[in-house]
Amino acid sequence: MNSQRVTFRIHAIQRMFERQIPARDVLRVLQTGETIEEYPDDIPYPNRLMLGWRGKRPLHAVAVENASEHETILITVYQPDPEQWKPGFRRRKP
Repeated sequence: MNSQRVTFRIHAIQRMFERQIPARDVLRVLQTGETIEEYPDDIPYPNRLMLGWRGKRPLHAVAVENASEHETILITVYQPDPEQWKPGFRRRKP
């Protein structure tokens, strides 16, 4: 996360509340997580799916970089489902 500011979309805040994911955990994922998928053609900004860990809990965060405004925008965050992701949560199951 190279931006100076993080903006949480309303959808992200709602999901964080529903899923009991504190803002400090999301910020940690954005700062230290690894990009596992990129969506360069998304509009209005390219976005990416990141994987981070809070203890033993894996978290996926979808974020965009608005470079012109020095801003990272969090779209959503969730704990990946082991039924849909391979071990390590970096690759989707077929």
